[in-house]
Amino acid sequence: MLDTEQVLGDLGYGAPTTLAGRIGGVITRMPLAADVISRGQVIYRVDNAPVVLMYGEIAAYRALGPGAVGADVRQLEGNLLALGYAGITVDDRYTAATATAVRTWQKNLGLPQTGQVEQGRVLFAPGAIRVDSLTAGVNQSTGEGEEVLKYTATTHQVTVRLDVSKQRLARREVAVQIQLPDGKRVAGRVERVSSIIQPAQSPEGTAQTKIEAVVSLSDPAASAGIEAAVVNVVFTAAERKDVLTVPVAALVALAEGGYGVEVVDGSASHYVRVETGLFAGGRVEVSGDGLAEGAIVVVPG
Repeated sequence: MLDTEQVLGDLGYGAPTTLAGRIGGVITRMPLAADVISRGQVIYRVDNAPVVLMYGEIAAYRALGPGAVGADVRQLEGNLLALGYAGITVDDRYTAATATAVRTWQKNLGLPQTGQVEQGRVLFAPGAIRVDSLTAGVNQSTGEGEEVLKYTATTHQVTVRLDVSKQRLARREVAVQIQLPDGKRVAGRVERVSSIIQPAQSPEGTAQTKIEAVVSLSDPAASAGIEAAVVNVVFTAAERKDVLTVPVAALVALAEGGYGVEVVDGSASHYVRVETGLFAGGRVEVSGDGLAEGAIVVVPG
């Protein structure tokens, strides 16, 4: 027995993240919307010098050079090693070996071989990125933190917003079913759950607290060719296996309290007191002495 509920969700690439320009100069090359950029590739160019993507969770918040210590150094070294720049130890210290690898990397990109990475030369993102929209263009100046573009992840996800009363549906790691616009169903899993404030829809309205669930698709290829769409998401709030169920309408309030069902026994019938469990889909889980699978119960007309 399943307690399921179907809600609408938005299929897309998730909320876009802003890339701010930190390298001063004139933008000389920009990507196109929907371009996918991977580790080590150029995102855009300033004064014809590249700003490059690397992978990591820590934002590039400072320049890195010999003597620097920290998790961001380890992140940079891990990327250099993944890009084929050997001879370095991936740790928290920016050593002479790190500087040598950086100079080789800079040479290959046509950058001045300083052995230091200035803030803004690298964008760290959790993985490959997809250009969502451009907010600056070629011939524009940048470098003061102006917005250059917005980017997202490269795989589809579904965002569902639920009323707080339905929070029971959205639990991390819960499996769901997603019905795509063409009717195809694909399995999904809740990756993140958070509370958000939804702004009022009018000056007279009030803001509302919502539960936002982000759902991943188990087969990303199933949504290939879809840019964005509204989809149906089926949540399973509860499941009972190997239980007896009857139509909810079969329940009868007993004079002594509680519920029972009228069981047909040949040409006669009798009442059986029952304990109720899960209610779902117009049926209810029941248990009681003398109640067995296949029994016929009366549903009052």
